[in-house]
Amino acid sequence: MKTNRTNRRARPWAAALLAAALAGAAFQGGPALAATKASTADHTKFKELQQGFASGPDVTKACLICHTEAAKQVHNTKHWSWEFLNPATDQKLGKKNVINNFCISIPSNYPFCTSCHVGYGWKDASFDFTAEQNVDCLVCHDTTGSYRKLPGLAGHPPYQDTEIPPGSGKFAKAVDLTKVAQKVGRSSRDTCGTCHFFGGGGDGVKHGDMDSSLAAPDKELDVHMDATGLDFSCGTCHRTSSHDVPGSRYTPVARDTEGAHIPGRADDSLPATCPACHGQAPHKGGGHAAKLNDHTDVVACQTCHIPEIARGGVATKMSWDWSTAGQMGPDGKPMLKKDEAGRVIYDSKKGDFVLGENVVPEYRWFNGEVTYTLLGDKVDKDSGVTRINRLGGSADDGKSLIWPMKVFVGVQPYDPVNRTLVTPHTAGNDDTAYWKNFGWEKAIKTGMQVSGAPFSGEVDFIRTEMSWPITHMVAPKENAVRCAECHMRGGRLEKVGGVYIPGRDAHPLVDLFGWLMAGGALLGALAHGGLRILRRKG
Repeated sequence: MKTNRTNRRARPWAAALLAAALAGAAFQGGPALAATKASTADHTKFKELQQGFASGPDVTKACLICHTEAAKQVHNTKHWSWEFLNPATDQKLGKKNVINNFCISIPSNYPFCTSCHVGYGWKDASFDFTAEQNVDCLVCHDTTGSYRKLPGLAGHPPYQDTEIPPGSGKFAKAVDLTKVAQKVGRSSRDTCGTCHFFGGGGDGVKHGDMDSSLAAPDKELDVHMDATGLDFSCGTCHRTSSHDVPGSRYTPVARDTEGAHIPGRADDSLPATCPACHGQAPHKGGGHAAKLNDHTDVVACQTCHIPEIARGGVATKMSWDWSTAGQMGPDGKPMLKKDEAGRVIYDSKKGDFVLGENVVPEYRWFNGEVTYTLLGDKVDKDSGVTRINRLGGSADDGKSLIWPMKVFVGVQPYDPVNRTLVTPHTAGNDDTAYWKNFGWEKAIKTGMQVSGAPFSGEVDFIRTEMSWPITHMVAPKENAVRCAECHMRGGRLEKVGGVYIPGRDAHPLVDLFGWLMAGGALLGALAHGGLRILRRKG
């Protein structure tokens, strides 16, 4: 598997320096960093925090007395704005603008969706993005594990004991804001995972390579985050500056041609790629290692080193069919259906789900270009599948590698007259919310009004697909994909075109040459044996 080679010089000294840095105090690391992880400040001694707080914004005001620039920095991040302008396509993206095929969309559902926003009070379009006290410091810096933001509260935690869901008899305790504020610290897998493990409305729903099993994984699940080993936090790779976390699902780096990052040297390339630590020749030594390095021109590191997703005991959703939502139980009330493992596979509010564990990814050429089907873009049900995000890539563009993907299949409502996807109002306790009245026409009319988009009043359902490049749950090298799993007919890369893979592919000239060589060897052996027999008789 050969293509152009770019920046192939191995720099073992660079890799060694980087490894030392990752194991040292420059980054958030494992047990070896226990001493350096301790804060230089005891926040319980700050008089600003020695008080009762009535709300999250009151805590933020206290934080800003010392951390004067923190909120301004957060305001400049996509975690705050939920908006991103793709410079390559001019598409306005971000959670605020895109449509997906799991929870579908945010407009008209803000109070529920913004429980994962780094702010307080985003309940509708009137939210003040300039107010510094609206920044939520605690959601990223809590170390107590007791800070929780509930759906429906527009990014606020419960300030009093709150029944959730209403009528369930189950209560979430009020958050002790003073206790949390006095115990703030660095972000962690727990704080990042509060949202990112539960993206799409539940544990492991969206990505497949991120779920709650990564809170304290073993080495078999993730060699970098291994809680008793390297113990990387998210910030170890996503090294943050001025509260801006590097990495993007909208403009990901599919092929990093830079070398390893060196501490003390300015480097503007993405720090959260494999080559940013391991360099362009990650396999050390000659022979088999050199042959493995030849693959890095064609194959992403993740393709070999993440053999399956959803490996930690948490199933990921592989499909979501909204068209079956609305069925009621024998008592006429919304119902749940569960599989033999006790996992929900049908919800009256959401429809049918297909779950998967230890899922082998799909594989595609990917060059980092992502184009979205946005509200207002025309869709065609007769085309088979509407791709909500289309990933660019080919074998000959010089920018692509073969990447592992989670492909998420959905069936979701759309407007068959205007031929567009729609933004239904699903969550809420009002009469137009789908989860309240189970009427698509009302829910979509309200949602589209909030989105400022036309709706014909007609509803149908369309099959959709989203692809998610996989990059977490990196297995130990002993558990990496075996050579024969790809170099065979019917193997992992069976559907990947544009590249010759020995063992999988046949080539007429190569096959002819091989048969001629084999035939020649056979004839030579027969001739040699015949001559020996004749000489013996003579």
